[in-house]
Amino acid sequence: MPIDLRANAQAGLARLAPVTDPLVAAFSAAGHSLYLVGGPVRDAVLGETSADLDFTTSARPDAIEAILKKLGGPIWDMGRDFGTIGTKVGHGDAAWTVEVTTFRADAYSEDSRKPAVRFGDTIEGDLVRRDFTINAMAIDLAERRFVDPYGGLADLAAQTLRTPAPATQSFSDDPLRMLRAARFAARFHFRPVPDIVQAMRSMGDRLEIVSAERIRDELSKLLLLPRPRVGLDLMVRTGLADHFLPELAALRLEIDEHHRHKDVYEHSLTVLDQAIALEQSRGHAPDLILRLASLLHDIGKPATRRFEAGGKVTFYNHDVVGAKLARKRLLALRYPNDTADTVALLIELHLRFHGYGDGQWTDSAVRRYVRDAGPELERLHILTRSDCTTRNQAKATHLRRAYEELEWRIDELAAQEELDAIRPELDGNEIMAILDLKPSRDVGAAYHYLLDLRLDEGLLGKAEAEQRLKAWWAERQPPPSA
Repeated sequence: MPIDLRANAQAGLARLAPVTDPLVAAFSAAGHSLYLVGGPVRDAVLGETSADLDFTTSARPDAIEAILKKLGGPIWDMGRDFGTIGTKVGHGDAAWTVEVTTFRADAYSEDSRKPAVRFGDTIEGDLVRRDFTINAMAIDLAERRFVDPYGGLADLAAQTLRTPAPATQSFSDDPLRMLRAARFAARFHFRPVPDIVQAMRSMGDRLEIVSAERIRDELSKLLLLPRPRVGLDLMVRTGLADHFLPELAALRLEIDEHHRHKDVYEHSLTVLDQAIALEQSRGHAPDLILRLASLLHDIGKPATRRFEAGGKVTFYNHDVVGAKLARKRLLALRYPNDTADTVALLIELHLRFHGYGDGQWTDSAVRRYVRDAGPELERLHILTRSDCTTRNQAKATHLRRAYEELEWRIDELAAQEELDAIRPELDGNEIMAILDLKPSRDVGAAYHYLLDLRLDEGLLGKAEAEQRLKAWWAERQPPPSA
């Protein structure tokens, strides 16, 4: 183990001493071993600190609960059937969430990723069932020694991702581990060993036993990483994405020498990279909706690609088609309706900026752009800016300046008008009173007329709006019969 990793681990244990010392004393007094295990050990070796701490022990659940009660913290036992009892150690901001689990030696059936829980007797038997060697390390807290039977420390040093058991067995037991492999590859920039990659290529069908909600959660965790591209590309290259996000792999459109266009798949990953960079530079927290929209913004292109004379390739209406495809896919993955709707809206609007020509924005166009984006305007700003991946510096500069001009115009008009809450100057009750109407479709038509007037011409004042409304209404009335 390299000296820097050993020093990190020792420093990490020292930071955790206020939590681990009373725990190990209590378990030792009861005649049981106690190990810090899994992610917290990995993070300590990497010089990081975990928010929650996981322990494993020779004690059975009832004994764990009795020991933890003596420490005086709250107890929860929702995981009792899996051998897990939880508590908090410490007070206030210094309190840590702790879960202690009996050694496990689980068995898996072919048709479920949920194991038949079996308690074990050794730490080595407990560690072999874990997903990756970097998570299959433990620290014997009583003796302050590492337990690393599967080479996790060496893999951390070599930045390698391996499974303790053969990858085919590990992924068959729990197919969700294949998605975790992509996430860990992206999070730590580790290289999966060949048998992991091969297992991912050959075992994608096993994802059928995993719920859409669990796949969704793993995809979201990956997308919210600082640099998710490596993990996404690993899932596409191995064919794993075909089983839950086929629209992403479909972006790898075949390009021939006669019909050229940019690589849509690589473009989409680059847009995601650029959106994350802009998200950070503009002071935003990691935004799942923005990242989903960035990744999926061009998924309508495969269905709309057309070859035209002279080698030109077109993707007419790919924004509208892509919005529908994205919403359908996100709902299939059990994302909330509002998430799917917002991502679809951003995709549908992502070309709107280019529809206004050479940056000559009228007040009416600005109002309509803001009105259509609504509360998603900032996300649309980031997505539209990120969608420029051209290597032509002159073109990139022109597009950047054009969008800066648009944002400036929005700010300028916003100082004069409430752009984020544009509505007619007369409400429904006023319309009915002026035109002597009862609630009806005519009232709705009048409302939309006034809204268009507001968008096109800005604030007119109520008196002018009333006169324009009366003139519009008069034009709609049938001529008097002779």
